[in-house]
Amino acid sequence: MAASPAYGEEKGGSSSLGEPEYGHDPASGGIFSSDYKRHDDLKEMLDSNKDSLKLEAMKRIVAMIARGKNASDLFPAVVKNVACKNIEVKKLVYVYLVRYAEEQQDLALLSISTFQRGLKDPNQLIRASALRVLSSIRVPIIVPIMMLAIKEAASDMSPYVRKTAAHAIPKLYSLDSDQKDQLIEVIEKLLADKTTLVAGSVVMAFEEVCPERIDLIHKNYRKLCNLLIDVEEWGQVVIINMLTRYARTQFLSPNQNQESLLEESTEKAFYGSEEEDAKDAKAEAASMAKRKPYVMDPDHRLLLRNTKPLLQSRNAAVVMAVAQLYFHLAPKAEVGVIAKALVRLLRSHSEVQYVVLQNVATMSIKRRGMFEPYLKSFYIRSTDPTQIKILKLEVLTNLANETNISTILREFQTYIRSMDKDFVAATIQAIGRCATNIGKVRDTCLNGLVQLLSNRDELVVAESVVVIKKLLQMQPAQHSEIIKHMAKLTDNIQVPMARASILWLIGEYCEHVPKIAPDVLRKMAKSFTNEEDIVKLQVINLAAKLYLTNSKQSKLLTQYVLNLAKYDQNYDIRDRARFIRQLIVPTEKSGALNKYAKKLFLAQKPAPILESSFKDRDHFQLGSLSHLLNAKAVGYQELPDWPDEAPDPSVRNVEVPEWTKCTSREKRKEKVEKPFYSDSEGESGPTESADSEPESVSEESSSSSSSSNSSSGSEEEEEEEEEGSGEQSEDKEEEEKRPKRKEKESSQKAAPGSVGSPSEEEEEEEEGAKKAKKKPPQGRKGRAETSSEEASASESSSSGSDSGSEAEAKRRKAPPSNRAGPKEISLLDLDDFTPAPPQPIPSSSVVSTSLVTDLEGLTLTDTSLAPTLLSPAFGAVRTYELLHRMAGEGLSVEYCFSRRPFPGDPHMVAVQIQISNNTDAEVKNLRVSEPKPLSGMRIQEFPEIEHLAPGDTASVVMGIDFCDSTQAANFQLCTHTRHFYVSIQPPVGELMAPVFMSENEFKKEQGKLTGMSEITEKLTLPEKCQSDHAIVQQVTSAANVGRVPCGANNEYRFAAKTVTSGSLVLITLEQREGAAAQLTVNSEKMVIGTMLVKDIIQALAQ
Repeated sequence: MAASPAYGEEKGGSSSLGEPEYGHDPASGGIFSSDYKRHDDLKEMLDSNKDSLKLEAMKRIVAMIARGKNASDLFPAVVKNVACKNIEVKKLVYVYLVRYAEEQQDLALLSISTFQRGLKDPNQLIRASALRVLSSIRVPIIVPIMMLAIKEAASDMSPYVRKTAAHAIPKLYSLDSDQKDQLIEVIEKLLADKTTLVAGSVVMAFEEVCPERIDLIHKNYRKLCNLLIDVEEWGQVVIINMLTRYARTQFLSPNQNQESLLEESTEKAFYGSEEEDAKDAKAEAASMAKRKPYVMDPDHRLLLRNTKPLLQSRNAAVVMAVAQLYFHLAPKAEVGVIAKALVRLLRSHSEVQYVVLQNVATMSIKRRGMFEPYLKSFYIRSTDPTQIKILKLEVLTNLANETNISTILREFQTYIRSMDKDFVAATIQAIGRCATNIGKVRDTCLNGLVQLLSNRDELVVAESVVVIKKLLQMQPAQHSEIIKHMAKLTDNIQVPMARASILWLIGEYCEHVPKIAPDVLRKMAKSFTNEEDIVKLQVINLAAKLYLTNSKQSKLLTQYVLNLAKYDQNYDIRDRARFIRQLIVPTEKSGALNKYAKKLFLAQKPAPILESSFKDRDHFQLGSLSHLLNAKAVGYQELPDWPDEAPDPSVRNVEVPEWTKCTSREKRKEKVEKPFYSDSEGESGPTESADSEPESVSEESSSSSSSSNSSSGSEEEEEEEEEGSGEQSEDKEEEEKRPKRKEKESSQKAAPGSVGSPSEEEEEEEEGAKKAKKKPPQGRKGRAETSSEEASASESSSSGSDSGSEAEAKRRKAPPSNRAGPKEISLLDLDDFTPAPPQPIPSSSVVSTSLVTDLEGLTLTDTSLAPTLLSPAFGAVRTYELLHRMAGEGLSVEYCFSRRPFPGDPHMVAVQIQISNNTDAEVKNLRVSEPKPLSGMRIQEFPEIEHLAPGDTASVVMGIDFCDSTQAANFQLCTHTRHFYVSIQPPVGELMAPVFMSENEFKKEQGKLTGMSEITEKLTLPEKCQSDHAIVQQVTSAANVGRVPCGANNEYRFAAKTVTSGSLVLITLEQREGAAAQLTVNSEKMVIGTMLVKDIIQALAQ
């Protein structure tokens, strides 16, 4: 032991009295490393003059933070670089500062002037990051600076900065709640913002700071409803929850008349008589006359209509939010639409299933009919966790009725054989609940439970006894045989609760089993001292009841039991024994209670009501944490009750200034006058039409608004029909206008110097805009468009209106599409206009040669590709096993990714499947059934194979849209006799298709994908993988990429795009000295990039 201090001093690891110094970070080099030398290399890189070194250091530091390592000691070195001119370094510095500004407040305050300068930076990302860091410094001194910064950012031209300002509001409020009034002004200003990027964040700030200020929502209510479909997912959840509470305060209950009628009818049924009915008939008629028929507020209908499409969202939280909104706000007839969406969520992860099933269990108590068509979706799978199984049991029990009880009981019968004991106990309780709720199956359930009493598993028997006890209390006289049977079980059952239940039953109904009851007491008296407390108490009760009904046989036994209990260790049992002795054994001292002993012990007891534990949970808002826990959580806001009288709906009307109306009217007049009429037609014609056209338009709009007001109370289907008819009428108008337009165009061709061309294009734009409004953003195209709009909105520093005017200006400059030369064809405009008849145009003048090669590679009708699509591609590419010969009972299935476009849908990955029949019998009806892809995924099944002879092999192709994710696609492979659950999981390299581009195009695209979109790894190439051919072969085997020509000898470039979203993936492999190499992957899909780097390094190392 004496040598240890010297050893510590030699290593430089002791500071005082020879004690070894322990490093705080286990990864920092063991127990003898000193802290001051940690991260020295990073500090040097941050202090260097080269931006490339600083950028590399910041990347490593941010990566350390992402892995959960502590990098706070680098704060001084990092904060110095906040004034760096390199934008990439600056962004990463701000990311670091947001994380550590709260911990190192003093150092952060030193550079506060730099953050204030950052708020004026021309780059919107820097402005937003500076505000984010500023709001992360939790020091009360800088509250005024933060307040000023938030106010400025709320007026910023960039929606991204305004969004960050909304995020900073709750932070400032938690730091200093006295700023509430000023913050409410900022929230009011941001609520008026028309961009979808800001909407969700500002509503979140509203919920945190001033949820009681509903008056701020009035003017923005309709705008929020209309923007909802385009807001990001988490913003949608916040807005829907807020609008649910808003609607409960502003609209009348859509079910109020039905509920009041139901209440009246039930009261009559129980308490009414003929005389009273005659008296009340007039009063009822008067009250019915007073009660107004319910008409739904148009704004209430607007909310329901605009949230309904979100039931198809891929985000479970959004679907859950819409479901709770419909449950709390919709008329009973319309609530059913949410059932299908909630059932779809049951295919998700177990955590999501747990939350959804909690809510379904609550809904199914009040709205049972909603989920009855989906009964089979709640059947239990063997792979389900216990808590999911128990919740599904709860739902099945709630849905049980006389029509489906037989199938549900058959299901329960199989569940009892499960190895999961908690689940089996819950199943037995569920059978008991079904028996109490549905009278006609009570005897069947009792007989089934009695059969379970002979089960080998003690827990099953015990639970059965407890449930039987509750059922027998309903009809004890009919079931004396069951009580006798249970009395015999006292020798075998050891579970205390079950023994106690049997003793209670025998004591309660001892008159039905007069011979058996005393014998049971004799046996229990023998083992009294060894029993559990709960059993002892029931033995005392049994003794007392037998003493009162059959004192001859049981008098001595009762005294013996009471004497044993008198000296028991448990004071409850001692007290009970003393109390009962005084009550039942008459003595001189015993009072008046002695006379009533029989009434006390043998009184008729009401049968227990077996109710769902979810019965009263609906007073919490569905989908909330409070509902999940069945207890009020911190921050929970109560769901308000419906008002008795509807508040004034005019508060939601938004006034449009008169001057804006006039200018728009005048503009429309000008637009109409120019293209339709020439100077020769006289003055009266144009003016009449110009005046009449806007009036007719305004009449249409007013009529449509009035019709929506009047029909708001009706069903949604009627509204959809009205919308459809409106579209048809507009289409007819367009058709009438087309011949006029053609005439005008021909006249313009004849006279090239005409004036009307620009306004004519403006009119075409108006019609295009109408069509765009009609089309709902459905499917992939809608998603891509909205995401691109959001991205452009966040990048540009101008507002949406400016960008719209720029687009109009660009279109005006271009000549009309009919007269355009071949050079001016725009691929983006093809969807907006009807296709013109094909004209013989030389391809070279229309598109570039690189685009031609791209299109040739992508066309499916090419003669070179057509025959190869049908031939199997096994052997050339890697195959995977889908179904083993043993698991498939002689049927073996393999699959490979053929790397060819899938016919019919370019967004799907083609998967070639080879099915071999190794059995002696013919396999029939081979098909895919019940594909269960995750949200967003799609599966295109292969055509059914009717016959597959013994020894034969069939090759088919199916398409799967993996949504740029490596998650498995699950489905069933079915034959005429069997179903096999299988799944296909794609390697990341198969989620892309090759792209052919020039070296310059490659460099240009790579320059756009830097920073967080670039992943670089160093590697060592083995000897056999250093030739050109070997490197290209290994990279292309790992990923479906195309080779890009490269001038440098030591560099290899490859390009591809993801199949679903079309995001570019660029790969660069650079050979260094010796066997060293560097691999770089550029892609905006960072997850795909990271996984691809690993796969390529693994392939090159083989």
